[in-house]
Amino acid sequence: MKHIYVNFKRFDIPKEYGGVNNIASPLEWGEYIITYIQNALQQYDKEEVEFTFYMPEAHLINAITALDKNSNLKIGSQGVYREDTSLEGNFGAFTTNKTANSMKAIGCESVIIGHCEERNDKAGVMREAGLVDPEAVSRILNLEVKAAINAGLSVLFCIGEKAEEQSNWKEVLGKQLEIGLKDVDKNKVAIAYEPVWAIGPGKTPPDKEYITQIARYIKELTDGCNVVYGGGLKEENAKMLASIDEVDGGLIALTRFQGDIGFYPEEYLEIVKKYMGKL
Repeated sequence: MKHIYVNFKRFDIPKEYGGVNNIASPLEWGEYIITYIQNALQQYDKEEVEFTFYMPEAHLINAITALDKNSNLKIGSQGVYREDTSLEGNFGAFTTNKTANSMKAIGCESVIIGHCEERNDKAGVMREAGLVDPEAVSRILNLEVKAAINAGLSVLFCIGEKAEEQSNWKEVLGKQLEIGLKDVDKNKVAIAYEPVWAIGPGKTPPDKEYITQIARYIKELTDGCNVVYGGGLKEENAKMLASIDEVDGGLIALTRFQGDIGFYPEEYLEIVKKYMGKL
């Protein structure tokens, strides 16, 4: 099965506030995206491809409410807290933190954990405390993964190496997987590989050979977990990624990177068509 994920970043922020949402108001955006896209995805077999949208919290309820009964779209959360509520235990004293149980209760089916932006945030907090410990970041992420799975959510777990780590990528990725997935049911997890060193304007993305060796290595370490390319599934690389047997899909963020940058539903559908060989 193929997996096409979208990480919607901050599409709760319109352009006049510095965001890239220019197609609907923040109050209507989640419903707009789902309504536009879900019918077009009905042409794809649920047994062949899974579509999951990871949305900012502000959009979750509107997006879930807009789902048709037979929609083959899944809605996911961008991260969950490392602790959670429990019967006859903590009833929810987690101000500012969204728990996995709360995401499951409103209708989410999945969660993205360990994205390079989340890893950077956690590492930044530690630096303020005078600590530099990548393994501590992975230990915290491991608690999040366990909380998500315990609540009944599937997990897209992101790993990746920075520029200064590229020569040592096997050890870096291996440690992220070893610690982040320690004592985790890997049947509930897919892995997104993010070449952090290649993300951003003007940077050269990895080629087919590089992505293939990374995906093969991840599968070896995880007993065959699904692996998707997390460096940006785009129209220009869709056919190449689809041709790699070891890669099971991709993660989309933006669909347009120049001019009026942002996410446009019609462009998303073109990427899907190209990846699935329909274009």
